[in-house]
Amino acid sequence: MHPTLTRAPALALALLLAGPAAQAQTPGCDICATWNADQAPFRIFGNTYYVGVKGLSSVLVTSPQGHVLIDGGLPESAPKIIANIAALGFRIEDVKLILNSHGHIDHAGGLAELQRRSDALVAASPSAALDLASGEVGPDDPQYHALPKYPPVKDMRLARDGGQFNVGPVNVTAHATPGHTPGGLSWTWQSCDGPRCLNMVYADSLNAVSRPGFKFSASSEYPNAVADLRHSFETLENLPCDVLISAHPEASQLWERLEASATAGSEAFIDPQACRAYVAAARTVLESRLEQEKQQ
Repeated sequence: MHPTLTRAPALALALLLAGPAAQAQTPGCDICATWNADQAPFRIFGNTYYVGVKGLSSVLVTSPQGHVLIDGGLPESAPKIIANIAALGFRIEDVKLILNSHGHIDHAGGLAELQRRSDALVAASPSAALDLASGEVGPDDPQYHALPKYPPVKDMRLARDGGQFNVGPVNVTAHATPGHTPGGLSWTWQSCDGPRCLNMVYADSLNAVSRPGFKFSASSEYPNAVADLRHSFETLENLPCDVLISAHPEASQLWERLEASATAGSEAFIDPQACRAYVAAARTVLESRLEQEKQQ
């Protein structure tokens, strides 16, 4: 999302835009420097680690046969993600698969550099793959022409709803969660700590935010936007979900959970109701946005 876009009520995006605006390195994105603030990496559970920057999630799932990386932040996030991977004792060169949630600059901007450094396969939905190939979103995206361009990704594989990708013992499943963008994907896998295995969810953004003038309730470019969001809500709230990481970490209370982990350890990240709470907040945002659109 972009700070100058039309917003749903503040309930919405207080979580996403926490912190003061700062001068961004990415031209045309006032919030990007705040999003790209340093964040020390940490283990979430088992072989799942947070390696992203402060405001944009990037998750590493490790195995002896190679690693999976989910999302790449901004173009200027890539060096920080690589450094965070190294700080944990892993190597970017051992990342074999890079997964994308959606094709906005704040989640896809660093993918080209991360792929260049790792030589990993990038997987994205058919719609997001078009965005990644051009370095900008298409006209059916609610934020079309409201987001900066980013370095394009040249070599991709398509990930469809229910599609599975494997790196060694790591098996990751794609779930179509469109609405925020037409090509949104969420990802699930299992991580184990000894004999205990948990269901991990990387949830894509579900917020009804857009460029000025776009209406979720009446868009010729994206006529299924509302239906897509409601379908995505149902998908996410019904996933097996022990640990939730959202594309914007604040939206799933990751920093509060990290603080609690100082005493509770990995138990602080476990919440079987987290996906339902995440959806409930997004559903409230959508209904508020639709009421707002009725007044326009």
